[in-house]
Formats: sequence, C-alpha cells, structure tokens
Amino acid sequence: MNANKKIYFASDFHLGVPSYEKSLTREKLIVKWLDEIKHDAQEIYLMGDLFDFWFEYKHTVPKGFVRLLGKIAEISDSGIPVILFTGNHDMWMFDYLPKELGVTIYREPIKRIFNGKTFYLGHGDGLGPGDKGYKFIKKIFANPVCQWLFARLHPNFALSMANYWSNKSRLKNAPSDEKFTGEENEWLVVYAKEKLKKEQIDYFIFGHRHLPLDIKLSDTSRYINLGEWVNYNSYAVFDGINLELKYYK
Repeated sequence: MNANKKIYFASDFHLGVPSYEKSLTREKLIVKWLDEIKHDAQEIYLMGDLFDFWFEYKHTVPKGFVRLLGKIAEISDSGIPVILFTGNHDMWMFDYLPKELGVTIYREPIKRIFNGKTFYLGHGDGLGPGDKGYKFIKKIFANPVCQWLFARLHPNFALSMANYWSNKSRLKNAPSDEKFTGEENEWLVVYAKEKLKKEQIDYFIFGHRHLPLDIKLSDTSRYINLGEWVNYNSYAVFDGINLELKYYK
C-alpha cells in the first residue's frame, strides 16, 4: 500500500427503500462520504446491495441513483479503483456499470493481500449453513435462461413488479430483527471458521447480514460484517496496519 493511503469497504446501501425521499437523503449522505474518503483512498470496495433492486436490459437501466453513479464515475476516472460486488438484491448487474463507471464487478468472494495481510471479501449471500430457500432461489435468479426470460418483460411492468418485491424488504419492514444471538447462529462466522481450517485468512469482510459485527475468530483472524446504511451508516477502513469498523455521522 502507498504511504498515508487507506482501503475502504462498505455494503448494503439499499437505495430505493423505504421511500423515494428517504432513499434520496441516504444517497446524498453516501455521496458526501465518498467525496470525503476519496482524498486518501487507495481502493474502494462496495460490497453488494447498492440498490434494493437493479436489472439491466440491453438498452435500459432503472431510473434514479444518478448522484451515486456520478460520484463513483468521478472517483474511478481520477484513478482510484472502485470494486463492486453483486448482492442478492442487485445480482443482475452486467456490463453497464463497468463500461460507464470504469468499475470492476465480482460475483463471488475474492482474496486480496494488503501489506502482507490476507483479506477474504464478498457480499456473503448464500455462504455458510442454512438459508436453503434463498440458495435455491439464487440459482434460479442467476440462471441465464431465467434472466433472458425476465428481460423479455416490458420494463414498465418488470420494474414495477420488482419494486413491489423490494417494498417487502426486511430493511423496510423489520429492521429491528437484526440482532446478534451468538456466533453459533451467525452463518458467515461459521463459514469463516470452516475456511480457517484450510487456510490462513487475516480478515473476513462481508455485507449482507445488515448488522455491524467485529468478531475475533482466532489470535490472527477477525470477521467483520459491514452492516448497512439504512440504520447504521457503517463501513470499514484499513490503513495498512489496523482494520477498523466505523460509523459515518
């Protein structure tokens, strides 16, 4: 890493819920945060569910979010790499954002080494035990045939239907359900501990869970969940020595 530079991680903006007005307020806050961190950022990782729904047609993308998209493009154009992960709400990102914003998109977890520390990064959906219903649905949503069939629907109908599903979001209807009930009940913690049996990872960083968590897995390994920006405005930053879970006020 370059001297005085930092790596930033954030996840689960869920723009689009719970209402247009509140989403817009949150988007402006996220843009303000991005504008502040760009001055010392070496890389920025946005780790899934930026939008509560996103689907790209060949010539059409969902309306809105222009402030966030413009800020990401500005940061990318300045030479700072911006890495996006698809989440369970926006897995239908294809080539639009890489072409227009200059970002790199990942659909599966990746490993990165910063200053000799190994990071395991991903959105987190579908990992670990449990959640079998979602894992089955994810296979359907990720199927190219199913995506092609959905793209045959007119955008007015398809996006209206998707927004209806989005309005059933757990973030909109039950934010208080996100509670820590022990490491044994955290599927991503279980997943990380199993992975540690096979290889050394210094930091596991995920989103998806919606609850900011910093858990010591061993003397040399930590699990960080980035939380979300509807209730917490939480993110993580690595300065080359320390990794810290922080909150943007």
